[in-house]
Amino acid sequence: ERYYQDYYSRVESYVKSMEGNLHDKKYTEYSRLIVALTSIGKDPRDVAGYDLLKPLGDYDNTIWQGLNGPIWALIALDSGNYPMPQNPEAKTQATREMYVNRILECQLPDGGFSLFGGTAAASSGDNVSDPDITGMALQALAKYKDREDVAKVIDEALECMSKMQDDKGGYSSWGTANSESVVQIIVALTELGI
Repeated sequence: ERYYQDYYSRVESYVKSMEGNLHDKKYTEYSRLIVALTSIGKDPRDVAGYDLLKPLGDYDNTIWQGLNGPIWALIALDSGNYPMPQNPEAKTQATREMYVNRILECQLPDGGFSLFGGTAAASSGDNVSDPDITGMALQALAKYKDREDVAKVIDEALECMSKMQDDKGGYSSWGTANSESVVQIIVALTELGI
């Protein structure tokens, strides 16, 4: 409990020093902190007087950094079953459905996902599915698996990951076998109840 309280005190100090603006472009900074605070029982809607959920109500800024944006926005919002934050300063007010649809739109032909695949910022390497991003996309979509379109994408992504798995049961991301890729898939399978 003391560790959590010390951590929360440091977070409050940091958020206050940043005047609530964790980053101008990387909105995953908000999402990661929301997940961490939720996991220790703190409310991210009032941290040193700042609502850390509010930026996730800005669709355009949240998706700016590639697929990580909508993936982690959904994971963060769903970590505490938070209502969709309203952001009056946003050019486009986000909804959960917009984030789900954005992830679905970015699915690659092989069934998986990559950081910029399916976006205007994609380069040639982004057309190859990555187990880390695919695992994270599956985690974000898990709570929406009752939707027919989501269920189809989940099945295709799982099939893609089955084909990408190496003979030792692991995965490679960016050409390197690593445990993080395996962990992302394990968390996705757990979220999906598999």
